[in-house]
Amino acid sequence: MAFDPNETNDDFAAGAPSDPSGAPGALPSDPLVGSEDETSKMFSKTTSEFPAVTTSESDWESSSDLGGDPMVEEFTEQDLTGLADASGQDAAAIETALFEIKKVIVGQERMLERLLICVLARGHCLLEGVPGVAKTLAVETMAKVTGGSFARLQFTPDLLPADIVGTRIYRASSESFDVELGPIFANYVLADEINRAPAKVQSALLEVMAEKQVSIGGETYPAPLPFLVLATQNPIESEGVYTLPEAQRDRFLMKVLVEYPTPAEEVDIVYRMGVDTPVPSQILDPEKIMALQAAADATYIDRAVVDYAVNLVLTTRNPELMGLPDLSELLTYGASPRASLGLVRAGRALAFMRGRTYVVPQDVFDVAPEVLRHRLVLSYEALARDINADQILSRILSTIPAPQVSPQQGSASY
Repeated sequence: MAFDPNETNDDFAAGAPSDPSGAPGALPSDPLVGSEDETSKMFSKTTSEFPAVTTSESDWESSSDLGGDPMVEEFTEQDLTGLADASGQDAAAIETALFEIKKVIVGQERMLERLLICVLARGHCLLEGVPGVAKTLAVETMAKVTGGSFARLQFTPDLLPADIVGTRIYRASSESFDVELGPIFANYVLADEINRAPAKVQSALLEVMAEKQVSIGGETYPAPLPFLVLATQNPIESEGVYTLPEAQRDRFLMKVLVEYPTPAEEVDIVYRMGVDTPVPSQILDPEKIMALQAAADATYIDRAVVDYAVNLVLTTRNPELMGLPDLSELLTYGASPRASLGLVRAGRALAFMRGRTYVVPQDVFDVAPEVLRHRLVLSYEALARDINADQILSRILSTIPAPQVSPQQGSASY
């Protein structure tokens, strides 16, 4: 049976994410910390048919190899209470930073939450949207609120790799070469309109994004920590722009689509930004950010949740093995193992932001569209039928079963 993006059969409609208008195939718009919307309702429908997975102390020990988590052999009630209190304090600090960003940015809750997830997960973020929807302003505001150095790179067709990473300069006075480091050496680097630069300039970011270091003249120079590349691109222009290479896109943890504000939000924008632009205060600092990153890394994830994340990625490679043979003709290449790592890292960060010390399948489900959409290579058949990656992911997320992970009562609770 051929894949129909407008298909509304009972099996698909029962689990497909939908927006308030009920449009089939729409991606979920998951809420901020602690709230519930259509995504949560859809997810509960998808998972309710599957048996719960209880977690005991032995599971914690046997799962200690997942992501290198430092697992403790025995937990007392006092230990668990301390973990919960610390997690709650960290989540409160993140929420305070989020509200400080919202003093400047109106709406765009999903984008702001995803930016903070990338900060906690040590992942780079690609923002795609039409001009004027606060992409650049959101990145600049987040850098001010979270502290650390900030550099903005305006990508143009005549930009050179040395303009980004730096170069060697000959000093006639000393008859020697000095290394002049580029603006990439900052905690937060904004690559504005990254698709305006040719591929050789974009590829200059590969090493520093993957390894957080730059090699110049046979010497290696580490980037400051925390280090994050936040790139923006305009999807509506076709002249003077260059498509990002597959290897470059795969380096981004998330690709976030930034939409137009609602009419009410746009009125608020006019009142708030029309005269005096609000100035945010610094809430966090680099040391606190690195401490929050380490705490997010320690968030426990059950083997069943890891299996769910891996199954989502495997479905993009071999959909016929997962009961979706009609998607095979639409996908040329699926997501790489880097996507599985990204789902787990982003799921941990989201669970940490929501004040939990453990990851549930809902966390992985919520971040899956942003983690996977830019890693799929669609076939000519999909392009000819005007089927995009979001529609394919909507079908996958509504079909792949998710476990219902619940802590076992007693001393083995989270």
